[in-house]
Amino acid sequence: MKDRLLELAQQRSVDSLLKFMVNGAASRPHVALARIWLIDKGDLCDTCHLRKDCPEKIRCLHTVASAGRSISNPTEDWSRVDSEYCRIPLGFGNIGTIPTTGREIIVKDVQAADKWIGRENWVRKEGIRGFVGEPIIYKGEVLGTLAVFTRTPVAEEAPKWLRIFADHAATAIVNARAFEEIERLKAQLELENTYLREEIEEQRAYGEIVGSSPALRHLVWQIELVAPTEANVLILGESGTGKELVAREIHLHSNRNKRPMIRVNCASIPKELYESEFFGHAKGAFTGALKDRAGRFEAADGGTLFLDEVGEIPLELQSKLLRVLQEKQYERVGEEKTRHVDVRIIAATNRNLKREVEAGRFRQDLYYRLNVFPIEVAPLRDRKEDIPALATHFLDLAAKKLNVPKPRLTQANLLKLQGYDWPGNVRELQNVIERAVIIAQKGILQFDLPGASSESERLAPALSKSGINPEIVPEAEMLRRERENMIAALKKANWKVSGRGGAAELLGVRPTTLATRMQAMKIRKPRE
Repeated sequence: MKDRLLELAQQRSVDSLLKFMVNGAASRPHVALARIWLIDKGDLCDTCHLRKDCPEKIRCLHTVASAGRSISNPTEDWSRVDSEYCRIPLGFGNIGTIPTTGREIIVKDVQAADKWIGRENWVRKEGIRGFVGEPIIYKGEVLGTLAVFTRTPVAEEAPKWLRIFADHAATAIVNARAFEEIERLKAQLELENTYLREEIEEQRAYGEIVGSSPALRHLVWQIELVAPTEANVLILGESGTGKELVAREIHLHSNRNKRPMIRVNCASIPKELYESEFFGHAKGAFTGALKDRAGRFEAADGGTLFLDEVGEIPLELQSKLLRVLQEKQYERVGEEKTRHVDVRIIAATNRNLKREVEAGRFRQDLYYRLNVFPIEVAPLRDRKEDIPALATHFLDLAAKKLNVPKPRLTQANLLKLQGYDWPGNVRELQNVIERAVIIAQKGILQFDLPGASSESERLAPALSKSGINPEIVPEAEMLRRERENMIAALKKANWKVSGRGGAAELLGVRPTTLATRMQAMKIRKPRE
C-alpha cells in the first residue's frame, strides 16, 4: 500500500496518474471494474443520452480513466473512456450522487441490497456483487468520483483502503495538474522567446511609423480606431510598405498588449509542415517529431497572431484555419486532445484576395472572416512627402548599427530619393540608405538607384541653356560629371589605373583613391 501511494505521488502527468490509479485498483483479483470520473464543463450535451436527467447542462462527470476485465465478453475493452456512460449528470444515480453530497456510497452485497443501480443485465452477466464509491476531495472541493465494482461482497477494510487511496489521489491530481500547467507555461514561454527571437532576427523594423503625409495620417487614424476592439484585421499593400509595423502598432494599442504578438510568415513554411507550425504536434506524429511541440496558435494564446502573407496558405489547410477562427479550438498533429485558444488574428497580404477567391485559390468564408476591418497601406511612391523624414530616420539607424559617423543628407540627396518610384517601397529605401552609409566616403552619400533621376539632374540642362545661375551646379550633377570624367580617363588610359600614363595620373589623384571611387560608383572595366 505504501509503495503504491509513493508511486502515486511521483506521477507528473494527469493522464498517466489516472491510469495508474485505476490499473492499481483493478489489479486486485476480486475487482471487476475501477473507474474515475472528474467534474468538468458539459461538452456533449446535445448528444448525451442522459441529457434529460441533467439538472445543470453546464457541468457533469467525465469518465477520465477506466480499467477492468469482462467475463461475459473477454474481448471487450474496459479501458475505454468513451463508453455509453462517459458523461454522467451530477446527482444522477450512485456515481452522480457521490460528488454532490461529498459522501461515500457502499453496497456490500448487491444480492442483499434493496435498491441498486441501473444496468441490472450488466451486473448479472458480469457477476457484480459489491460497489464502493468515494468522492475525490481536495481542501473541501469535490473533484469527482472514484469507484470500484467487485465480484465478491465488499470486505470490511475495503472502504477504508479506498478512502485513503482517494485522498492521496486528490492531492496527486491537483499536483499533477499544477505540474502540467507549469510545464505548459514553461513550454509556451520558451516558444514565445523562440518566435520573438526569430522575429527580431528577421525583422527589418522601421522603428516607428514615420511621416506626416495625408495617407499616413489616415493610416494612423484607422489603427487608433480598430486597435481597442477584438476585430480581425486584414492589412493590404505591396511588399515592403510596412504591413508588419502596422500589425505591431495595432497589437501595442490593443487590450492584448500584455501578451505577445506571434508572427507566422506563411510564405516561408513548407507545405507539409503547415499544420505542425500552426497547431503543434505530438511526439512521434511524423518522422523527426522527437518531442511534443506547441504551435504558434498556442504561443499566441491571449495575444495576437500575425499571419503575414496569408494568401500563401494552401487551400487544403484553410478549412482547418477557419475552424480555429470560428470555434477557437484545434488539435495538435498526431493528438486527439482538443485544445482551446483565444487569439486575435491580424493578417497581411500583397495579393488581391478578392481575385484569389474568384479564382478558387482562397476560401470565400475565410476571406470574410479575416476581412472584418481592412487597412490598405499606401506605397511609398504615393506618399513621397514622407521620404525626407524616413531617410533621416533610417540614416540615424544605419549610423548607429554600423558604428560610423552619420553622413550629411543634402537637399540634392533628397531630390534624388524623391525622384525615384521605389518599387520595393520603404524596405528598399532603408536598404538603399544603409548601403549608402557603408560606402560613404568623407561623409558624402551616394545612392545607387537604377534608372533614377533627381529633380536637380532633370533641371540642370534647362538651367544651363536658359542662362539662369549657370555658375551653380547641384551636387548630384557634380557627381554625375565626376563619374563621366573618371570613365573618360580610364578609357584614355586603356583602363589602366596606376603607374605611368594611368588614369590616376591623368586625374591627379592617388591610385588607391581612384580605386575606392570606382568601387563606390560601381565603375568596372567592360568585358572584352
